[in-house]
Amino acid sequence: MPIIVNVDVMMARRKMSLTELAAKVDITLANLSILKTGKAKAIRFSTLEAICQALDCQPGDVLEYIPAADNSPSEG
Repeated sequence: MPIIVNVDVMMARRKMSLTELAAKVDITLANLSILKTGKAKAIRFSTLEAICQALDCQPGDVLEYIPAADNSPSEG
């Protein structure tokens, strides 16, 4: 998936544990872990807002878009 979740990077920069962030965001450890490992399929804006508030960052600090390599056949 070309969307990379950098929650773990921001947590390390803020010296915040998963448990502490989960409590501040009011999200379960399991759901935060799914998000942190990049296995989440979606995120609510309210959750993203709470994460940004807790980590004092912008959404772009947490989410990163990396385009996938173009694997389509070339026309010839």
